[in-house]
Amino acid sequence: MPFKAVFISVVIGSALIVAAFMLNARRPGIGNPSLGPPFLAGQPNASFVRATGKCAECHRQETAAVVHQYEMSVHAVKGVSCLDCHQAVEGQTEIAHSGFLIAGQLTAANCKSCHTTEYQQYLRSRHAAPAWAAVSGSQDFTVEQIAFGEKYHEGWVDRPANALALLEGQSAITKGCIECHDIGKPNLDGSIGSCTACHARHIASVSLARRPETCGQCHMGPDHAQLEIYHESKHGVLYNHLQHSMNLSADPKRLTSRDMSVPTCATCHMSGLDGLKVTHDTTERLSYWLFAAISDKRPAFQRGQTEMKEVCMKCHAQTPIDTFYREAEQVVADTNEKIRVVAEIMQGLRDDGLLTPEPFDEPIEFVYFDLWHYYGRTAKHGAFMGGADFVQWHGNYELLLKTTELMKMAEDIRAQHEAG
Repeated sequence: MPFKAVFISVVIGSALIVAAFMLNARRPGIGNPSLGPPFLAGQPNASFVRATGKCAECHRQETAAVVHQYEMSVHAVKGVSCLDCHQAVEGQTEIAHSGFLIAGQLTAANCKSCHTTEYQQYLRSRHAAPAWAAVSGSQDFTVEQIAFGEKYHEGWVDRPANALALLEGQSAITKGCIECHDIGKPNLDGSIGSCTACHARHIASVSLARRPETCGQCHMGPDHAQLEIYHESKHGVLYNHLQHSMNLSADPKRLTSRDMSVPTCATCHMSGLDGLKVTHDTTERLSYWLFAAISDKRPAFQRGQTEMKEVCMKCHAQTPIDTFYREAEQVVADTNEKIRVVAEIMQGLRDDGLLTPEPFDEPIEFVYFDLWHYYGRTAKHGAFMGGADFVQWHGNYELLLKTTELMKMAEDIRAQHEAG
């Protein structure tokens, strides 16, 4: 073969090799090695396309973050495809999308297709219908949904829309109240709520749902300061110190105290720690209506307290658990009595015609609302969650202050009336 031909062949061959190295160097990097071969490269490969259909080919370019989140999910590991979740189920409207027919809106009904038990447990909780009704009342529910919710939460579903929210206006409701309370929104397909409020849409994460900050999206602030109380408590301090050594992704039915040696909100209210049962009814282990002005025992008081104490027993001995509950219940009893005294003052003003029937149109009504809705709740939640500062300074001190203010306002109202 002539030297010239050999030389050209060598040059072309070398160029192809160099080009191949250059192209390989420009490929997206490793995505998530822990998920195994189908998901190693940052671009679709044969296994990935088989698992997700054609979705990833487009969404890798258009909404890359959701594809990356899906790759990290347990759904991806188990071969659950995009269409498995996005296909329309009974009651949902189908829309055409890039050659596929998919659901126009995903709801809890789509998750229920695989997670039926979890959905049924959730329906019995206050996260379901009572959450939406607390703002919007019963108007959006069917008769059957109201009847079901009332079986478990009498008076908390069949109720009018929230008077204070209505006074604040629709924009405050839409971008404020509903951002949390839509966890119990009735959907057009007949289901209630959305599982993504806690698990997120594409990462569908158990780990995310176990983090206190996830619950703290809604359970924070002056009227239900659970997140702030948790972080003040010994549980919260230990969690912040040890969270990086905890296995927050452990299988819920196989979760042990080795995986989570420190409890988060989900541990106490939902998890099946060391053989305990798992539940998506966050009210099962509760014993009092702590959010109410006067906190009575729940109908299933004894069962709720027993089941919560079983969780406590995974870390604590019986004697300190009983002491903790006895002291917390005393705070509830004392707080009830303090609010009952003020409630009688308010009722006396109404009985004597010194307050109008309309809600929240007089300053004293706001003081009373703050007293029980903010500071009474805070003291009681602080007692049951180990937040000493919230029992005292953010709770009882404010109760004392607002009671003094309200009594003076009531005296002034009566004096003005007598003066004519």
